[in-house]
Order: sequence, then structure tokens, then C-alpha cells
Amino acid sequence: MGSVEGAVVMESNMNAAVAAAAAASAAADVEERNNDESMITNLHLHSIPTLNLDQGDPTVYEAYWKSVGENVKISISASQSLSYFANPNSFCWFLVPKLEQEIKILHSLVGNAVVDGRHIVVGNGSSQLIQAALYALADPLDPPTPITVVSAVPFYSCYPQITDYVRSGLYKWGGDANAYDKDEAYIELVTSPNNPDGEIRGPVVKRANGMLLHDLAYYWPQYTAITAPADHDVMLFTLSKCTGHAGSRIGWAVVKDAEVAKKMVKFIEINTIGVSKEAQLRAASILEMISANGCSGGFFEFGQSVMAERWKKLREALRGSEVLEVPHFPLKYCNYNRDFIGSNPAYAWVKAKPGVQLEKAMNEERIRVRGGTSFGCPSNYVRLSMLGKHEDFDLFLKRLPSIIQLLAV
Repeated sequence: MGSVEGAVVMESNMNAAVAAAAAASAAADVEERNNDESMITNLHLHSIPTLNLDQGDPTVYEAYWKSVGENVKISISASQSLSYFANPNSFCWFLVPKLEQEIKILHSLVGNAVVDGRHIVVGNGSSQLIQAALYALADPLDPPTPITVVSAVPFYSCYPQITDYVRSGLYKWGGDANAYDKDEAYIELVTSPNNPDGEIRGPVVKRANGMLLHDLAYYWPQYTAITAPADHDVMLFTLSKCTGHAGSRIGWAVVKDAEVAKKMVKFIEINTIGVSKEAQLRAASILEMISANGCSGGFFEFGQSVMAERWKKLREALRGSEVLEVPHFPLKYCNYNRDFIGSNPAYAWVKAKPGVQLEKAMNEERIRVRGGTSFGCPSNYVRLSMLGKHEDFDLFLKRLPSIIQLLAV
């Protein structure tokens, strides 16, 4: 009897041990399976590439320049370009005469700027030229306190940094031009077409003691209608947004007043002792090819086509959406095309409903954009570049429904 009871107890203990072991094994299987699923999910998330639509890197034009191939190239021997000086007889002594010539030819062909009787100053991109112009405008006044620099919101996000980076005693960033109400000297930065929203703009403050600096980086036929030659005191352009050659770091200013131009040259002389001759020669060769091709089948025709197609696709993707919107632009007569065309800005200024953290929402879908606060606007705005590679833009359009669905909740 005792042995039977013992056997029953032993069997009971064995069954309990087996059950416990089975439960432990099952729990381990579940944990392992959960870990595997978590790893798969993490691997899936990490396999999704981050799209950088934050920067205006103009790789959209690569296809055109690849099609050109070897037709535009320069060869520079080791004995060339040794001297600092490109044109010792000119006030802009580091400006290669060939580049000055091609800049004037292109502007005359496109009809976007008055260049006759104007002075050309070349710089290392437009950012350096902005600083040079601010110095040239402010220095003659010898102000007791820094002159206020303003621009209407939404303003280019780098204007505050460019203005205040060197902590100059001549000028300082003052924010939104719409809020400026002082009877003091000021400098207004006017960007047209505007970065980020693509609007055609003029000065806002309009006071007698003001000075204007016009940033016309996007006043080219692929972005907007050329309605008239711009004719302002200081006008800035850049190769990066004109032809897509951002890496060459070439910009230029078209300046009315000789003394302002000379002071800009002095700033660049002290800042970088001029501008690379090799980059200038490359830029001259590129501009010459564009002018030679003219209006038919050339670079600007390609740019108009690809930018118009991208905007068409973006608007189709947003059709019917009540959570995201982009600006609409009226048709205008373009003197270059001799036809009515719509604007196809370099950036899409995207708006969501108030209170939405739109940059954060896009980051969650692994899309890098620049939030509205960088441009002096609320967080329900973002700027996204329309200038990137074709595959990146197409991938963005595929992810856009997920963003719309996320914001619709």
C-alpha cells in the first residue's frame, strides 16, 4: 500500500515536472518567436532608406548633362592659372573675362536681368555674395549700431545664419520684414521667386532709408515665367540653381553702383582672395553651351519639362487630400518661351492643418524635410526639395499616401 502511494506520488511529481518543463519550453518558444519577429520588424525598418528632401541639391539635372557627354569639357594644363589675377585691369581682378562675357550673353538671351552698363562680381556661390553685399551696403554708413537685415516670411532659412554668423558690427538679423517699423537704415533681402514658397515678390518695408538686396537664384525659365528683365541695384544669381552645377561653387552679382561692386570685391578679396579660375572656366564653358543651343531643345527646355512633370505628379498624389496642400500659381506669359506657362518652383511649400508637426510626421516615414519654423512660419509647414534624383522623388510619391493616412487620423 505504501509502495503504491509512493508510486502515485512519484508519478504525480513527474507529471508536474513534465508539465512545468513543457510550459517553460513553450514560454521559451514564444519568447524566441517574439524576438525573431522583433528582429524582422527592426530589420524591415532599417532596410527603408531615408529620403533627403531637405537640401536643394540640384541632381535633377544629371540626366541632361550625361546626355551632353563629352561635348562640354575643359582641359587645363599645369602651366595655366598660376597667377592670382584673372584680369588685372578690372576692378574685379579675379573674374575670368570669358565668364563675365558668357554671364552677360545668357542673361540677354533669357531676358531675366538687365546687364548692360552693370558690373559683374563673381563669388564662391551666392552665400558669400550675400555677405559681400551686406558689407558693401552697410560699411559706408559706418553705423553706431548694427543695421537691421530683414526679409518677409517665409524667408530663406539660411538668411539668419548668413547674416549673424560672423557677428558683424555692421549688420544683424532682424527677422520678418512685415514687422519692421523703425525709422532707421535697414537692408531688406528680397527673394523672387521666393525660397521656400515660389512666390514672385517685391520689397515689403518700402521706406526711404532702406537698401534692397535681390536674391534671384530661381529667376530662370525652368522655375517660373520670365516676365521682364529684373533691374535692381544688387541682383544675385548662382550656377547651382541655373544649371545644377552646385559643386563648382560659382555665383555672381549684377550691380549698378560701381562703389558697391568694388566693396563687394574687397570683401571677397579679404575672405578668400578671389574665386577659383578652374571653376570659372568650367562655368563659362557650360553657360556658353546653353546660350549656343538657344530656346529649342536646350537645357531650359529640359528643365521646364522635368520640373513640370514632377509638379504634375505631386498635385495628382495630393488630389482629394484634405490634410496636405501646396500653392497654386497662375499662368503667366513668358518672354523666353513666348507662351503662357505655369510656375514649377524648386521647392514644394507643403501645408497641413494647424497644430500638426509636419516635419516630425514626415521624419517618421523616413523623409527628411525642412520644417516651417526655419522659415519663420508655424510647424504645420515644411519645405521639400523638388530638385533631387528621379528615383528619390518617385519613392517619395510612393510614401506620400502613408503620410496622408497618418495625418487623417
